[in-house]
Amino acid sequence: MAIKSMKVLNIMAFHQKELDLQFGDGINILIGENGMGKTTLLKMIYAALQYSIENQTSGKELIHFFSNNLRDFSQMKYPGKEKDTCYYEISDGQHFFKDYLTKKNGIVSEGWKGLNIQSVFIPTTEMLSHSKGFLAMNQKYNMPFDETQIDIIVNASLPETKKVSQSCEIILKEIKQTKETMESAPLDRQEIIVQEDDTFYIVKNDGRKIDFSLEAEGMRKLGLLWKLIRNGLLEKNSVLLWDEPEANLNPELYPLVANILLALQKNGVQIFLATHSYNFAKYLEIRRTEKEQVLIHNLYRNDLGKEIMSVSAYKMEDLEPNHIMMADNQLLDEVYNM
Repeated sequence: MAIKSMKVLNIMAFHQKELDLQFGDGINILIGENGMGKTTLLKMIYAALQYSIENQTSGKELIHFFSNNLRDFSQMKYPGKEKDTCYYEISDGQHFFKDYLTKKNGIVSEGWKGLNIQSVFIPTTEMLSHSKGFLAMNQKYNMPFDETQIDIIVNASLPETKKVSQSCEIILKEIKQTKETMESAPLDRQEIIVQEDDTFYIVKNDGRKIDFSLEAEGMRKLGLLWKLIRNGLLEKNSVLLWDEPEANLNPELYPLVANILLALQKNGVQIFLATHSYNFAKYLEIRRTEKEQVLIHNLYRNDLGKEIMSVSAYKMEDLEPNHIMMADNQLLDEVYNM
């Protein structure tokens, strides 16, 4: 099962005309300038996937996935479009979910509730460093975080499964080997992350436990991936949504993270990424073994600068206008002209 399509109208930056996106079953990369709504699209997909879970409580729907501060549906509507139809729709080709933001509880779905699609959203903000007492405080106080930031702590805090699939074992081994290379020493235990008293620690190769906040960002990202896989959350038929995986990541690790994502996709995980990095997106493109593994969706404004448009392709060079390629080419021109 995979998400096949998405439609959006009059939500946040998406107005004038319905945005219609057709997704691939593998890795879907969203690119575009700031303000094109890439993060908003990821959160809409995640909200719909959460709604597919049979026992999901209505209190966790759906507007709070966007911002904990948005209490009024009208705030999500594009200015001047408050009285117009406003919705987003997600479909797997057979079932669909549609959320009308014109009024509260304006949800329409056909066969969607009960699909129980397992999904994980990794936000741009690194959250495990703030885990101590976070979930308890969130239950008691109005915290300035949206549900994606809360859910990643919940997912990382889940107990490890007794066993992961053989294909996932290979990925875990690759992460472990990379950690050993980074520290120039063998890891004397299997765990890369441990959680004690609500606090996450990176396990150093000599057995020392380092507070997650004190570790390098690249190792935190690898550790989080390891934990999500070890907790059984990234198995076949699940969906991973990751907002700017390249953020604060050493470019030397781009190939490794690309390999991990491609391996997860081969294992049956559908993946949605938003990125500003040409190099990171290009690694996914050139390291795939089949063209259909990676589909790139370019978001841009039309000539009038108002309407957000989209175009999709299997190669970065086939997308126009492609602003992350333009920026990369501009830098190369300046280097060659020195």
